[in-house]
Amino acid sequence: MTELIFQKDSYVKEFECKVAAVDETENAVILDKTAFYIGGGGQPCDVGVLETNTDSYVVKKVKKKENDVYHYIDGKLPTVNETCVGKIDWEHRYKLMRTHTAMHILCGVVWRDYKAQVTGGDMDCLKGRMDFEFENFDKELVQEIEEKVNKEVGCKRNIKVNILGREEAFQIPDLIRTKINLLPEGIKEIRTVEIDGLDLQADGGTHVKNTAEVGKIKIVDYKSKGKINKRIYVELEE
Repeated sequence: MTELIFQKDSYVKEFECKVAAVDETENAVILDKTAFYIGGGGQPCDVGVLETNTDSYVVKKVKKKENDVYHYIDGKLPTVNETCVGKIDWEHRYKLMRTHTAMHILCGVVWRDYKAQVTGGDMDCLKGRMDFEFENFDKELVQEIEEKVNKEVGCKRNIKVNILGREEAFQIPDLIRTKINLLPEGIKEIRTVEIDGLDLQADGGTHVKNTAEVGKIKIVDYKSKGKINKRIYVELEE
């Protein structure tokens, strides 16, 4: 089982590891530990490089397969047990961290003030969209939400990550904010992300340590996707 460094510390940019196995068919490397985010929950995976004493490999995609993490590379594969250094594309990662936290701020405000559940979402570097169960939605409400989320950014709220047993985690009210519970029954430990005083929910992605790092959030568009399904598009300043 690959140790997932990013689950406990999103700020690890570089890490030492060993090649646990290789998959020649998929031209992928399995490491004993990794700080590369595997993708999921609307957040894209990390990219970067993997370096040995003699070679450097571009990591173009990362994906979890059962208990292993596949790092897809171009060219020849390193050898099993070879020592490596993984280096995250930090500019790409940090933009995604800011964006993911911005989405949680949005989700937290909408849940706290309007009790609207999330029905979908997606993100990329400094932009994303989130769908909510709103029936009535207009320009004035969108402006109100934008003002509220930026107020939360300005509150400089700390963000904490915990890993809890499933039974303990599900004692937390409103832990799952999505319309459908996406956590399989077999998962015994639940990772939670808490924005102090605003939001607490199950989440597997990478986040900044304080809302102040997010920067200004702008709602750039909104549209109706159904009678009670409304979509909000956000962008962050560079």
